[in-house]
Formats: sequence, C-alpha cells, structure tokens
Amino acid sequence: MQNNIKLFDRPFSKEYWKQAASELKNTKALIFAALMIALRIALKSVSIYIAADLRISIEFLVNALGAMVFGPVVAIAGAAVSDTLGALLFPSGPYFFPFIFTEIAGSMVFALFFYRTRISVTKVILSRFCTNFFVNIVLQTPIMALYYQMMLGKTYKILNLPRMIKNLVLFPIESLLLVLFLRALIPSLKSLGYKVSDISNLHFTKKNIITLVILMIIGVAAVVAYVLTK
Repeated sequence: MQNNIKLFDRPFSKEYWKQAASELKNTKALIFAALMIALRIALKSVSIYIAADLRISIEFLVNALGAMVFGPVVAIAGAAVSDTLGALLFPSGPYFFPFIFTEIAGSMVFALFFYRTRISVTKVILSRFCTNFFVNIVLQTPIMALYYQMMLGKTYKILNLPRMIKNLVLFPIESLLLVLFLRALIPSLKSLGYKVSDISNLHFTKKNIITLVILMIIGVAAVVAYVLTK
C-alpha cells in the first residue's frame, strides 16, 4: 500500500482487472474520463498536419493522464468515444471504423503502464515506444493501407515511410515531454483526491538515456528491414 492506494507490480492479475472494472462505478473517475475525452477531442482540432493523414499532436499527454487515473477498462470506452466524436466533429477524411482500434490500443498501453502502479521514467519510455512503434507503426500501417484502398482507391506506400520516420523521431521527444507532464500534474491530482502513484522515480538517469538509444536503434533497424523487404 502507498498513500492508502493499492498498487500492482504488473497488470496480469484478476485483482488488477477487478479494480480497473470498479472504476466504471466510480463517479469521480467517470467525470474525469469525460473531461479527458473532451480535451482529446479539442486537441484533434489543433493538430499540426505535416502531410495528408500525418500529423503532430500533444493529445497523447491527455490520453496518458486519463489512462493513469481511470485504468484500462474505462480507457477502452473513452478511446472509442473520443475517436468517434473526434471523427464526426473534426473530420480529416471519410470515417473509417477500424481506426478505433489504434485509439483503443494507445489508451490501453498507457493504462497498463501507469494505472495503479509505481510510475518510473523507464515505464514512460517503454509506454511511448510501444505506442509509437507497435501501435502507430505495426498496427496502424495495415489499417491505413486498408483505408486508402477501400475508401480512397489509392495506395498507401508513399506515406508509409514518412509515418514511420515521424514516430521514431518523435519517440524520445515525446518521452521527455510525458515525463515532465506527469511530474507537473500528479501532485495536483493527488491534492484533488485522485488515487495515483507518486513521482519519486520520475527522474532521468544514464540508464534511461541508454534505454532510449537502444529502443531507437531497434525501431530504426525494424523500419530499415521493412523497407528492404518491400
């Protein structure tokens, strides 16, 4: 126990998921989820587009904060709602339902790394790598290819590599921003009575820098291998 909060070493226990499911009955958590959904939708309208279907956004900061507070179960519902409403209110093209899976996957990653656990810089880095690489590249690529083929009648190969490069380049920057963001917001959330972990481990070390570099190398190597096999 820490600050009267039940913490879990890993999200692979029945008790963890029971706790996460109980957030559906927590009025305070649901109100916070509604606020995070509204912020995520609003941030979709201020994204910086650098190419068609390729944008830079700070929406991930709000996504991570929300997932940390209300956990993976509420995060799934919140991601589905924010993706649907965001597409309707700020459309950037034809609505394509499969995009909802990347939105859900991104929220789930943050929830599994941050909800009711001891948050560290290493976990922040790993969460960002999993999102940028496995969600935004591995999962998003076939969905984007399907979208271009079914909805636009075009090929996605031209934009595929720029999307990969963007996610790899932004990975260390977004990791740093997320660490700073959580360090700034967690004390405020605690003062408001939200059950979140402490920030004693949110300080960069040489080990964290090495982790960033290794993950960057792995990501670049995977992208190069992908390009060479095409």
